[in-house]
Amino acid sequence: MKLVKMNIIQEAFQKIFPEKPMNYSVSIKYSGKFKPYNANVQINKFTKHLEFKLSRTWKQVSREIKIGLIQSLLVKIFKQKASTMNIDLYNSFIKNLHISIPKTDSDPILLDSFNRVNQIYFFNSIEQPNLKWGSDSATKLGSYEYQTDTITISSIFKNTEQELLDYIVYHELLHKKHKFKTAGTRSYHHTKQFKKEEKKFKNSEEIEKKLKKLCRKTKIKRTFFFNWLK
Repeated sequence: MKLVKMNIIQEAFQKIFPEKPMNYSVSIKYSGKFKPYNANVQINKFTKHLEFKLSRTWKQVSREIKIGLIQSLLVKIFKQKASTMNIDLYNSFIKNLHISIPKTDSDPILLDSFNRVNQIYFFNSIEQPNLKWGSDSATKLGSYEYQTDTITISSIFKNTEQELLDYIVYHELLHKKHKFKTAGTRSYHHTKQFKKEEKKFKNSEEIEKKLKKLCRKTKIKRTFFFNWLK
């Protein structure tokens, strides 16, 4: 991991907080350990140092978009409400990453589910994302990652009713469709429009009950198994 000092952080700070002095030393590290287009910032209040860690994929991105990324991290760490053209550029960049992301993961079971859901509920208008299985979690049933255009589904759905799997895939495709909205320092992923469209899935209320039952049953089995091993 190579340490690279840049003035881009000071520029980002001054653009978003023009009346505040920059009382921190700063550094940026580009790392291959991060997933594409991920980033974070760490603050050391004793040494007054801000360290930004960015995925190496950010190296080739335009300066103006990277300023927006840094600004979005600054408003979170300093808990300040702010909106800039650069943050808008950054958000737009993240929302449209799916267009250029390679589609290399395509599990056959998940692909069948995607095709069914896409045809019935989206009229085949959703571009296929990466589709893969995650761990057998009974708490995190699915996720959509904007930076890699990837839907990950809990492995507990490998041998369940088709409608349960399709419902989870549908939920994650809604994230791909609606993206997110930002307000101040927060991003909102389950908007009113999202929740309204989620209810359009056939028998959604009954499926929600089945999901709770499945998750509860999975947790009980897991607890029994671990207790048996002791």
